[in-house]
Amino acid sequence: MSTDDQYGGGEVGGTGQTRTRFPEPSDPYAPPRRTSRGLITVVGVVVLLIAAIAFANQSRTPEAPPTADKAPTTNPTAATGIPPVDGKSAGIPKGFAQTEQGAQSAAANYAVALGSDGMFNSTRRKAIVQAVYLPDVATARQGDLDRVYTDPEFLSRIGLDATGKAPKGLTFISRTNPVGTKAERFSAESASVSVWYSTLFGLAGEGSKNPVAESWYTNTFDLRWSGEEWRISSFTQKDGPAPVGRDQTAATAEEMAAAVSQFGGLTYAR
Repeated sequence: MSTDDQYGGGEVGGTGQTRTRFPEPSDPYAPPRRTSRGLITVVGVVVLLIAAIAFANQSRTPEAPPTADKAPTTNPTAATGIPPVDGKSAGIPKGFAQTEQGAQSAAANYAVALGSDGMFNSTRRKAIVQAVYLPDVATARQGDLDRVYTDPEFLSRIGLDATGKAPKGLTFISRTNPVGTKAERFSAESASVSVWYSTLFGLAGEGSKNPVAESWYTNTFDLRWSGEEWRISSFTQKDGPAPVGRDQTAATAEEMAAAVSQFGGLTYAR
């Protein structure tokens, strides 16, 4: 498959659910159009980069559910479930329980890692891939992922140089922000989990021609229990569901650049 085929918008590796188009020139910081199909679709490329590749198809004792006297109280704004894990691998939380909640938490954290700017750095990319995928899948596809994330044409289109770095004075942002998860199916050895999330993607700073934009997606991860961890075997991605945007004034280049540098990203180890 050629690079143009991968990013141009045809059938994506037999697993993708959307067609991807690159952005058209526009006023960098004009208020976004609710139905634009130019700049905002670039966000989807980041996730589809991995879904575009045909992936090949690790026992911990499940933790006991909370007892009645310790069950979480009802609060629609509070996080639910058992306390977070405290281990990490390549900066990604690890040690999720061999339970339905554990699989959902793993999927949310993996979505964050795979949608991060670390995927554009060769050292971080290798560490992320090794941490989230099944060993045989990671080994088989590392070269393909390296080729995708170092493709000069793709990097140029999103405003990065050949090494994946932003121009001087601009800050590259690629963040995935999970909103919720749902177990589509679950067993002790495998699971399918959907993660609904928003993304921020673009270049922040004065003069950016690819300003940071928001989009919404749902990824469905196929997970297997391997080596005392949940690992990804494959996943698919689709648009939305996207909420109705409020009539808010888009941030200026200076405001967005300040927010990017001052607000750190979050992990989602529940």
